[in-house]
Amino acid sequence: MPRFLTLADVSEQLNLTPAATRALITSGDLPAIQVGPRKLWRIEESELEAYIQRLYQENEQRISALNSSHQ
Repeated sequence: MPRFLTLADVSEQLNLTPAATRALITSGDLPAIQVGPRKLWRIEESELEAYIQRLYQENEQRISALNSSHQ
């Protein structure tokens, strides 16, 4: 498996449009680099996994806070 993923690869894995994936990158939510003369976006596989894990943690915290406010 390659170390870096393309914007299209990440879009497919997250089931997002390329524009939505680019927005995650430019907002700083998903770390990425631009490489080559055409400045193509590349996302390190470990950064994508860390991003996904952060989303899981945020969701768990939201659910926990929601459940504790309903008790």
